Amino acid sequence: MDFRSHREEILDTDALNAMLDESPARAAQAILLAARAGLLDAQALLGQILLEGRGIARDQSLAVRWFGIAAQGGHLMARNMLGRCHEHGWGCAADAAAAARHYRIAAEAGLDWAMYNYANLLATGRGVIEDQLQALSLYRHAAELGHAKSMNLLGRYLEEGRLCPADPAAARDWYRRSAEGGDFRGQFSFAAVLTEEGNIDDALVWLRKALAGGNLNFLRVASEALMGATDSRIQTLAHEFHHRVVELTPVS
Repeated sequence: MDFRSHREEILDTDALNAMLDESPARAAQAILLAARAGLLDAQALLGQILLEGRGIARDQSLAVRWFGIAAQGGHLMARNMLGRCHEHGWGCAADAAAAARHYRIAAEAGLDWAMYNYANLLATGRGVIEDQLQALSLYRHAAELGHAKSMNLLGRYLEEGRLCPADPAAARDWYRRSAEGGDFRGQFSFAAVLTEEGNIDDALVWLRKALAGGNLNFLRVASEALMGATDSRIQTLAHEFHHRVVELTPVS
């Protein structure tokens, strides 16, 4: 086996994911070896595990360096992650304008996640001049590429008739697709539509999925919203949302 084929074997996605679960430190060494050998996917993955401290000492500044190396080589997700680092101040100073530049480069090259992240900045005017129409266009493009979070947001625009004609049927379809794609906010949105239609049984299924996958901020808002439900089954589930919020809230 030559070195090139050995490097490709190291980067087998399924094998690496299994290794990261079973032996994170061993996986990190394999990723580091491949990154130093110049493989872009490994460089991007090394940045990710450095960011998370998974199998390797957490070093966000070094993560930014490896994302930068991979991005210079044309790796779009690494470019997107550079944007994330600059947006949130991970391993570098928070800089929304720099984040927007990285997102825009990757978005224009066709990466759905970058379209979504750039649209979020455009929609709120962070680091760029606010442009709601361009944000909607990017959400739509990313949704059409299969990006679940963008599907949910596109559904919201269509439901509210914001910057586009209201289209409840299309909104419902995008919420459904977002929910089926695994986005917890999409699952909550679709559950809301099902509840309005009187289909409480199916709504509860999607609400439980949203509960299982939702982050703390989402769960807080969702818990409060569900407390006002008229159906007793949804009210009961609202208490489960509340208990989950308590579990996830850091102790001060």
